[in-house]
Amino acid sequence: MAEGIYVGRLLVATPLLEDPNFRRSVVLILEHDESGGSLGVVLNRPSEISVTQVLPSWDALVTGPSVLFEGGPVQTDSALALAAVQSGGEPLGWRRLQSGRSPAYRLGTVDLDAPPEILAGEISQMRIFAGYAGWTAGQLRNEVEEGAWYVIDSEPGDTFHSDPTALWRAVLRRQQGELSFVATYPDDPELN
Repeated sequence: MAEGIYVGRLLVATPLLEDPNFRRSVVLILEHDESGGSLGVVLNRPSEISVTQVLPSWDALVTGPSVLFEGGPVQTDSALALAAVQSGGEPLGWRRLQSGRSPAYRLGTVDLDAPPEILAGEISQMRIFAGYAGWTAGQLRNEVEEGAWYVIDSEPGDTFHSDPTALWRAVLRRQQGELSFVATYPDDPELN
């Protein structure tokens, strides 16, 4: 399963992963290189900080909820934005990450130093993340082999899921076989 780590896939925390930074998290892989390490953002941790408090000029382009998401424990004082654009060209201020399953859906990063007006007509969905998750060379592979993560294909709606706090269960529920049953794993098995 670890061989399947690549940009655009999801890391879904197994119930064994108790690290509070990643417990029941869903991470989208943005960069992966066996010799250089990996980088991703946690998709299911909306914060209570509104985008207008930090980056007001981008608020109108953000897909609800209009808050910063806790992208991970690394560089939490910096922001990273992901946006989907319609097919066609690659707009100025946007860099493609992956092609989704549909040719009309494309995901990439947004240069938050660019004027939002140049992307306003191009972006169909957008979220802003404070911080990111990072792994050194080999670290992520080891965590997957130790049973901390499931490596799963993403679907276009995952990045901008309408109920981010329900994403962990939703991603697991759609899996084949026994893995779908993990979605019913209780928050605290000792209370079951």
